[in-house]
Amino acid sequence: MKIIDSIPVWGEPLPEAVAQMKAVMNYEKKPDYCALMADHHIGYSVPVGGVVAYERAINVNGVGFDIACGNKAVLLDCDARTTQDNIYRTMNEIQKHISFGMGRKNNERVDSDLFDDPLWSELPLLRDLQAKAMEQLGTVGGGNHYVDIFIDDIERVWVGVHFGSRGLGPSIATHFIKAAGGKDGVHAEPVILDEDSDLGQQYLRCMELAGRYAYAGRNWVCDRVAQILGGGITESVHNHHNFAWKERHHGKDIWVIRKGATPAFPGQKGFVGGSMGDVSVILEGVESLHSPQTLYSTIHGAGRALGRTQAKG
Repeated sequence: MKIIDSIPVWGEPLPEAVAQMKAVMNYEKKPDYCALMADHHIGYSVPVGGVVAYERAINVNGVGFDIACGNKAVLLDCDARTTQDNIYRTMNEIQKHISFGMGRKNNERVDSDLFDDPLWSELPLLRDLQAKAMEQLGTVGGGNHYVDIFIDDIERVWVGVHFGSRGLGPSIATHFIKAAGGKDGVHAEPVILDEDSDLGQQYLRCMELAGRYAYAGRNWVCDRVAQILGGGITESVHNHHNFAWKERHHGKDIWVIRKGATPAFPGQKGFVGGSMGDVSVILEGVESLHSPQTLYSTIHGAGRALGRTQAKG
């Protein structure tokens, strides 16, 4: 760990991301705390792999566009050898029943009691988004979002997934950034909402609903893949990594925004998927000298040298 201009940085510091976090620290509404995880890289307004925290305020860009993106891993009671022998047929079945890609919907209708929440009808924004959200629940999306099957080092079968709130999250984020007079863009100034303001309260309610939506989607996908494999789930590990949590640190109640960073309190487990060809792991938070500096956070997945747009060349 290095301290660069008062910012704790883990891993090899990426100059663009460090400069972006320094800019966040110099805006009119400064965070009380910040840190960069080892897989940090530049993001929209706030680096991915960044942790920022404010008293009584929420950084909308810090939560990001893919609200409640996260990882879930489940351990199955399947036979590892049989799973390996049938992997191609299994992956074909997964693609048959689960949709991948932008703007997709599943052939199977995914029902959830979260759509009974009165908030969907209270706020015009959510009223307009509900039908699309219902269609997309249980879809995985594109980019670095995935469903994967793993055999661990003691021959156990795991299913791992990574995705968030689909089209719901970006629509919510875009709405509140515009409503607060902010702009979209990598170097746009973050939108900071007071938690007691009407806009801040609306955003928090929408963010929390998007979190429940993302959890429901990842739960359904893991359950559906377990069904395809013919196994029962015996253990699960589930975390958001694009979210704001009200937590107590350093004697203060603060909003901790983890953007591409996983909560890692002592004893809390997290699933971290590697890039293709790399191992994926289950981590467990511990108490250490540096834990308070991360606000009990860790990595969310493999870092990168280039963004998708940059890598196309």
